[in-house]
Amino acid sequence: MTTLNLTAELEGLIADISSRMEEFRHIDPQKVLLCVSTTRTGGVHGTFAKIHPLRFEDGSRTAVIRRGRRSFRCEMPSINRQGEEMLYVIYFLVPRFLNLPLREKLITILHELYHISPSFNGDLRRFPGRNYAHGSSLMAYNDRMAKLVDAYLLLTGSGQRIAFLDGDLEALRARHRMIVGRKMPMPRITMT
Repeated sequence: MTTLNLTAELEGLIADISSRMEEFRHIDPQKVLLCVSTTRTGGVHGTFAKIHPLRFEDGSRTAVIRRGRRSFRCEMPSINRQGEEMLYVIYFLVPRFLNLPLREKLITILHELYHISPSFNGDLRRFPGRNYAHGSSLMAYNDRMAKLVDAYLLLTGSGQRIAFLDGDLEALRARHRMIVGRKMPMPRITMT
């Protein structure tokens, strides 16, 4: 039995997706830090993953935010990995993420990657309107991700690349001696 390094496998998958799919070619996987975070329950209801941009709108490291009558200068933290400054941190919430069916796991991964700005400047992709993160419909956003998953699965070798995700947490534990992953506290914005 081998150890499953979940973050290393996810890094390999994201590198493959960003090199082979036009919609994700703007992503430099070396500047996206992947982590795991634990959830209290293993059910499949709730959040499965979340992305933290490390820049404000248009890639700015700082922003002035008003709260009532007060204004605050906010600064994004600097996170480095192996001498490379990160622009995004994506957390996969386990065991909830691992208990999803394989197709839903892939939709979740592409959902988070699609949030990355086409400018790859540390900001999120912004849709017009009030809900800038998903556009006018979260359902339509996820339907688009499902179509992108279908396109990825047609690519040669994708089945081997995603094999580590096959099965729920119990099945993965049966196949591996241990499951490990990078953990890191969520980045905190400094306000002055």
